[in-house]
Amino acid sequence: MLFTEDFLHYVWKFRLFDRTELQTTTGEAIEVYSAGLHNTDSGPDFHNARLKIGDTTWAGNVELHLSSSDWQKHNHATDDAYNNVILHVVYRDDVPLVLTDGRRVPTLELKDRIPAELYSRYHTLVFGNQTIIPCEKSIRTVDDFTLRTWFTRILIERLEKRAEAVSQALQTNRGDWEETFYQSLAANFGFKVNALPFELMAKSLPQNILAKHKNNPQQIEALVFGQAGFLNDDFEDVYPQQLKTEYQFLQKKYSLKPIETHLWKFMRLRPQNFPTIRLAQFAALIVNSNHLLSKVLDTRDVAGLRNLFADIKINPYWEDHFRFGKPSKSSSKNLGAASIDVLVLNTLVLFLFSYGKHHQLQHFMDRSLKLLESLPGEQNNIIADFDVLGIKATSAFESQALLELKNYYCNYKKCLQCSVGNKILKTA
Repeated sequence: MLFTEDFLHYVWKFRLFDRTELQTTTGEAIEVYSAGLHNTDSGPDFHNARLKIGDTTWAGNVELHLSSSDWQKHNHATDDAYNNVILHVVYRDDVPLVLTDGRRVPTLELKDRIPAELYSRYHTLVFGNQTIIPCEKSIRTVDDFTLRTWFTRILIERLEKRAEAVSQALQTNRGDWEETFYQSLAANFGFKVNALPFELMAKSLPQNILAKHKNNPQQIEALVFGQAGFLNDDFEDVYPQQLKTEYQFLQKKYSLKPIETHLWKFMRLRPQNFPTIRLAQFAALIVNSNHLLSKVLDTRDVAGLRNLFADIKINPYWEDHFRFGKPSKSSSKNLGAASIDVLVLNTLVLFLFSYGKHHQLQHFMDRSLKLLESLPGEQNNIIADFDVLGIKATSAFESQALLELKNYYCNYKKCLQCSVGNKILKTA
């Protein structure tokens, strides 16, 4: 048989082995009252198990290995954390387990007790030749209730992980929510490809500096483009000349250091997504928005969140330019509906959840989940693959859950920790 120790954990945790006339390798009868709590940290694999071995009822820890000899290989013999193990569960018992004090640890061998059908389903999932996800041939056999419940759980896992990153940024910013929100919003204006330089630009240009110039759009634009490193050249057009003059004064006033221009990426981007256009949109948002995070916390529906980005008019120069000094065909450069939804999803909804989690305000967290149900599902290769399998993401709630499922469960074949995998394995 070819399987991992995780499979043995799974079999023990859910007691999916033949329990008739259960006994230790020395012939003592075993009754399993509780398999214990699965321990994902260091120490024995299961805590607080309750067993009857012979005539004695025990409460303590259970350790699992593929072979009894793994106890020595894993250096448990010299680790006091394993002294209170009451049962050693193994696939094969190759050597007796005797502790340094001479006590022989009762051992349960499962080699001939694991159902062949269960192993076959496990082997197909974990060692099969799937092209998209391990359970691609059987996921549609899983009932909608199980799928929906699991999607909710892993979506919350996803939000909590991302909220932890917000919390770390908040600590760096000394508890300043507005500054942390501003930096995150800037990063998301980079739309993945230019997320890093956008974030670095925002960190180099604190909000308190921008606040002093909000009544002067040109100075805001000068600060944003200057800190992004785009005002170092000599320009023929009047607009960038004016920005450069403004920036040189402001740079000296605030001792500003721009980021490196080479960090910005233009290759393989549609001109509408060039970083220069995104920076112009970001500058316009700063000019037109006050206390944006507070407005997010007060807004209860998706339409209201979208309106926060509506009618953000960028400088007319960009109507016929995508880069400084390079004229182009006239076109609208305002934020499109799809781009606004990405910003709502990745910044506004996330901060609503993070704020609620940080302050233990459940209604903010609940609202973030409802907002995700109102946003359209994302379109990318992962979502398209699930669509081929018959799993359709009709909302951002579902698409975000599917991204978490694929990236943190399917890609690592964590079928034993997945409710979908569990359901398939337990189905006869």
